[in-house]
Amino acid sequence: MLNAKIPVLGFAAASGTGKTTLLTQLIPVLKQSGLRIGLIKHSHHDFEVDRPGKDSFRLREAGASPVMLVSRYRRAMITEFIPEKEPRLDEQLKQFDPSELDLILVEGFKAEKFPKIELHRPVLKKPLLYLNDPDIIAIATDVALETPAYLTQLDLNQPKMIAAFIQNHVMKKP
Repeated sequence: MLNAKIPVLGFAAASGTGKTTLLTQLIPVLKQSGLRIGLIKHSHHDFEVDRPGKDSFRLREAGASPVMLVSRYRRAMITEFIPEKEPRLDEQLKQFDPSELDLILVEGFKAEKFPKIELHRPVLKKPLLYLNDPDIIAIATDVALETPAYLTQLDLNQPKMIAAFIQNHVMKKP
């Protein structure tokens, strides 16, 4: 486990399988049970959360890094990676305060070693990841598959079922 203080669970799948869609359905169900959820989403694309012309953007362009934006509603920290490098999950987990969270969900970082649920839609004709990843603990799919007995199969369209699996097997709370 990457962070012994907080359970970490990933969701791994090919692009377009529905990871974000599932997570947007799953997070409210988990929060209803009282869990405090953090999330890390890995992007393979260059992205910008700031906008040209904004003070924070100008301050970053001037060389400040990190830049923290704070209001009474939220906080965002923007850090430039210099030199540019592919982020590692264990480094990113250090940014969370373990006293504020019960569970960290991860979208992406599928090549790293930590427990994951694979999402699979056979209609997309993408290879199954669990065949080469021993860290996959369950597979959420929209069609029943022949899988080994150790691999729990979940219905991709039933976020409450997936939440129950997380409670029972990741959080170890029945």
